[in-house]
Amino acid sequence: MRILYYDCFAGISGDMNLGAMIDLGVDPVFLAGELQKLNIKGFHLEISKDSRRGISGTKATVVIEDPDNEKHRHLRHIEELINQSTLSDPVKKRSLRIFDLIAEAEAKVHRIDKQKVHFHEVGALDSLADIVGAAICLDFLKVDKVMASPIQLGGGTVKCAHGIMPVPAPATVEIVRHIPVKTGLVQHEATTPTGAAILVALVDEFTDQINFPIHKIAYGIGQRDISEVPNVLRVYLSESVADQNDTKMEEAWVIECNIDDMNPEWYDFLFQKLFEAGASDVFLTPVIMKKSRPANTLTVLCSQGLISELKSIIFFNTTTIGLREHAVTKTMLDRFERVIETELGNVRVKYCTFQEKTIRVKAEIEDVKQLASLYKLSMEEVEKIIQKNLCYGFS
Repeated sequence: MRILYYDCFAGISGDMNLGAMIDLGVDPVFLAGELQKLNIKGFHLEISKDSRRGISGTKATVVIEDPDNEKHRHLRHIEELINQSTLSDPVKKRSLRIFDLIAEAEAKVHRIDKQKVHFHEVGALDSLADIVGAAICLDFLKVDKVMASPIQLGGGTVKCAHGIMPVPAPATVEIVRHIPVKTGLVQHEATTPTGAAILVALVDEFTDQINFPIHKIAYGIGQRDISEVPNVLRVYLSESVADQNDTKMEEAWVIECNIDDMNPEWYDFLFQKLFEAGASDVFLTPVIMKKSRPANTLTVLCSQGLISELKSIIFFNTTTIGLREHAVTKTMLDRFERVIETELGNVRVKYCTFQEKTIRVKAEIEDVKQLASLYKLSMEEVEKIIQKNLCYGFS
């Protein structure tokens, strides 16, 4: 399994992240070319080697060519830019997720609707490049899991568009709720809202326990050089060794509640909202509550960074007044997908391996439905035809 680990001992910003990703091996020419798919002119990347307190790495700077003409944008403008671009769907989804986190935080701080948040800072060209660039870099690296240390936020005060603010800034605090953090190492803003949102959106697990081999180390150099603490973001890349059973283990979170007074017709909409927000799994379990009342336990499985958003969806779309949450360990079989040819047409098939043998094979259900409708066959008839073309026993 390919793991990307963020060691945020000195914090993180958008440009530090870009520098670290390029230092790790992301092709800067590829990155610049992908950013052009936003169809926005007026900026370019400058990449250079630099050092902080003896640590060498890569410095990435987004140069704004005409700062006086830079536009201020709202969330819908950002969404339109990204959705109308020719970027890949995973890059679009991750970029929008990062922007949405920042918009939600700013909206809560200022008590306004997130669509009315004025992106005077994060809607600027440099932040657009930082955020979309982060999604592009992750897609380029093809990692299976993203991990991070607790985030150093810094201390003191910071000057922003609304005046002098304490560090961490209010928006940053909102973004990193439920995430392990540290403060006070330096007396400045070590982690920006953009940097915090990148981590919360992309990281699967926050931990300072590293139990994997480190194969590559890289450093992103920050713009600041006024502290004894090196202003750098360190990242590790690992190719972890699979265990003897060919399984993968990772931490996930469970959010659950018991519901006994809700219209059952609401569940379909709730499930849709939860899955769209990134939940790994959502299911109901029948239970009997006090006074022998029948009810359902709603269970949602997700990564740590999605806890806050999914809890909000549950509170807004159910009748529950309380939630439980706890960490769990997921153990998963190795999986891969192949396209096979059948007499009805091509079908995507998912294979699961265990101890170097294929033990689960299943056709993609949407392909089965499509073929059943096309040829006016039952699902069972289509699956029998597909079964004749399946291969077993290889890893």
